[in-house]
Amino acid sequence: MSLKAGIVGLPNVGKSTLFNAITNSQVEAANYPFATIEPNIGVVELPDLRLDVLEKIVLPKRVIHATFEFTDIAGLVEGASKGEGLGNKFLANIREVDAIIQVVRCFEDSDISHVSGSVDPVRDMNLINIELLLSDMETVNNVLKRIERKSQNDKTLIPEVNVARKLREAFEKEIPARNLDYSDEELKIVKGWQLLTLKPILYVGNVAEEYAANPKQSDLYKMMKEEAKNQNVKYLGISAKIEGEISQMEEEDKKLFLDDLGIIQSGLDRLTRVAFELLDLSTYFTAGVEEVRAWTFKNGTKAPKAAGIIHTDFEKGFIKAEVISYNDFIEFNGEHGARDAGKSRLEGKDYVMKDGDIVHFRFNR
Repeated sequence: MSLKAGIVGLPNVGKSTLFNAITNSQVEAANYPFATIEPNIGVVELPDLRLDVLEKIVLPKRVIHATFEFTDIAGLVEGASKGEGLGNKFLANIREVDAIIQVVRCFEDSDISHVSGSVDPVRDMNLINIELLLSDMETVNNVLKRIERKSQNDKTLIPEVNVARKLREAFEKEIPARNLDYSDEELKIVKGWQLLTLKPILYVGNVAEEYAANPKQSDLYKMMKEEAKNQNVKYLGISAKIEGEISQMEEEDKKLFLDDLGIIQSGLDRLTRVAFELLDLSTYFTAGVEEVRAWTFKNGTKAPKAAGIIHTDFEKGFIKAEVISYNDFIEFNGEHGARDAGKSRLEGKDYVMKDGDIVHFRFNR
């Protein structure tokens, strides 16, 4: 499942430093034959301790983690919605991602200038949000220009007109599309417009090195955090500079370095996990002697579609899914123990996949 988050931000906020850290730690593309990796995309493994536990029980030849894609998006300046700077490229690229990660500068450094002359996380957050809103306003106005008059004679266009007016009113109050409630019909219409403010957003406060272990001690990060809470969106704090150093270390050295800093989990691992959750994703596993592997699916996905993530033939010829929950698999020491304990079950086409399911799909070849 190819889902990705776009990393955005103003100039000199640490966006490139963070993306370089992601690129340095990316997995080998050869391990994931179903993915097409472009030069501006960093692919990282999703940290998941459950795979380590499964490996000890199954003893497979290899273990493959789920992956997550981050794409680097051209920097934004005020006026991007009107084509200023690289605005057109920024807006075009951001339409192609599934979620937005906005890097916010939460550090002072006299050697690194700020495009606005001073460091103000809240101002920077809102500057980008306004540019996205202005772009969406233009999209909605163009929709209304195209269909508002036609709807007087074509009643099938009325739902589209109504939701466009609803959005225009919200944008005038600086309310993003993601904050509105929609009926199923409205949501289907709105998704077709590729609105930027409909995408989920995560704020990443880039803090100074001394706050890497505890971003909450940074006053600038506190400002960003409060604004994120006001917007009811996710946030986290990391030091992009520290992450860059960590990404170039061997695993053993990385652990020692994190321990010295008092950091339990690297910021990049936390970022990947939160971005994964932002997109409402979960993981199921296949477990055999050849490989133990994690597969990514959207919450609410039914078994046949989940099977299709492995191969389209699995979905087309789906018969049943043999499912063992992760906890049962561990408690009874693997597939055979779980079966003997009556914890293996056959599920049909209407089964909704759950995070941690260990699955063997049966299908017609």
